[in-house]
Amino acid sequence: MEAGGDPTEDLLLRRPLHPVSISGCQLLVKSWFGDAAYHVLLTDMHCVWEERMNAAAIQSRAQELNRRLRASVGAFFSHLCEVVQPCLSGGLAAGEAQISLTRPDNGNITVKLKSELAGLPFYWEFRCTPAPVALACAQLVRPLLVISRLLQQQVEQLGGLLSRKDAEIQDYRENGATLSRERLQTEVFEKLTYRENLIAKTLPALWSEPSDSLGFDAELQQLYVAAVAHRKRKRSEEHRVEEESPAAETSEVKSVSSEAAEVVRKQNDNDEVETSDMKTANRPTTQQHKRAERQSSKPKKKKVGLFR
Repeated sequence: MEAGGDPTEDLLLRRPLHPVSISGCQLLVKSWFGDAAYHVLLTDMHCVWEERMNAAAIQSRAQELNRRLRASVGAFFSHLCEVVQPCLSGGLAAGEAQISLTRPDNGNITVKLKSELAGLPFYWEFRCTPAPVALACAQLVRPLLVISRLLQQQVEQLGGLLSRKDAEIQDYRENGATLSRERLQTEVFEKLTYRENLIAKTLPALWSEPSDSLGFDAELQQLYVAAVAHRKRKRSEEHRVEEESPAAETSEVKSVSSEAAEVVRKQNDNDEVETSDMKTANRPTTQQHKRAERQSSKPKKKKVGLFR
């Protein structure tokens, strides 16, 4: 899993970012709600906070905040999702619900919700703590960098297309073509001039308007989801290859071992053959040597003659 060991991090990663304003605070929020669990991540571009809760923790907090509540976890959690999900997705809180944000002195952030459940007031608090750096990078930094590179490549491709269009229009003009309406005439696209104007005029406006700098429209949300989905597929393929690699390596080791054993066996066979040949070749020499020893051991006969 890319974000960490908790499965909710992977589920949260697939959710898009939404610009949300709570109590005048501009936030980027992403959230995942399950059957009786949730994981919420939000940032004001100065800090990143998160909260993840399971069924037992949700039951405990609901009883803490709502003393008169006797409903099951599934009942009030369904109501909580219905009320708060539209707000955390950039919309308005459902019904008469009220949502607010407070910042305790301990560096945490609390999102408070007040609504009605079966005619009784229902309270809830998202008590978010600073998120680990690894989680912030996985959920925010890495996907946003991928989107940035994607948009940069798109700009490069569109700039090249405009240059080719200008060359095409110039060719039409040189061959006598004219515009039927003068208002349709455009200037030749100059990439360097366009970029300088963009940095000089558009960039200062983005810094001076914080609400716009956090604006994640529908197109950017789609790009975010697409980038995360592609990363997820790539990670799954890499994980599958890693799982298959040990088996392949084992089979290769077995094959190499069998080949080595075969080579050793052949070498042993060759050694035995050579030893046998050497014994056969040495056998006559050995017999001759023994015969010579027997002959030398026999006593010599004395010669009878004039000289002794």
